[in-house]
Amino acid sequence: MAQQDRAIRTRRSILEAAAKVFGERGYASATIEEILGRAGVTRGALYFHFSSKEEVALGVLEAQMPIDRFPEQSSKLQKLVDHGMVMAYRLQHDPLVQAGVSLALDQGAAELDRSAAFRAWTDQLEQILTEARGQGELLPHIDVTDTAEFLTGAFAGVQAMSQAHCNRDDLDHRVSVMLRHVLPGISTPAMLAALDFSPERGRRVFLEYQGHAPETASSVARS
Repeated sequence: MAQQDRAIRTRRSILEAAAKVFGERGYASATIEEILGRAGVTRGALYFHFSSKEEVALGVLEAQMPIDRFPEQSSKLQKLVDHGMVMAYRLQHDPLVQAGVSLALDQGAAELDRSAAFRAWTDQLEQILTEARGQGELLPHIDVTDTAEFLTGAFAGVQAMSQAHCNRDDLDHRVSVMLRHVLPGISTPAMLAALDFSPERGRRVFLEYQGHAPETASSVARS
């Protein structure tokens, strides 16, 4: 178990170092040597976990994947809101998640499958929207696939704007505003009135999630 814990910590340290290097230099200009120096590990330790710079980058990309086991909510649209608010919180506090998003939007990382993260988010939101429709929470005309893709793209744009404006310091507010504008177009009026869009919602839900989920190599940050 101690050996496994060390391996998890080493992998995490490599990913965190890579996140900083990718964030500073971009994927194309980053080198394995820089990552090794920043992580303080040997080349053998890195290649035990990753076979190439591309694999390291894919590991960083995976860090921003949606959390699967949220605290259950009776309302599936509240679960949808919570996904956005928790991601905003993670982006404000976890450099590894920040780097994953930056890589997904890095035009210089053409050889990476940068679309995987977008697909993961879209698929997760489509599933939640399908469940919401099954519970009668959506307006009848809503296409769940189109809505999931729109929300994924809208979030990407909002977080990019927040990053450029103030290094994401106001991202929780901006995502709350985005959801307050979008949800009236898809939710039944009765359900809409019960939703919590507050900017601090992401922190509350994430800390509740952390209290019930074991930490992994891709766990997100401490507040």
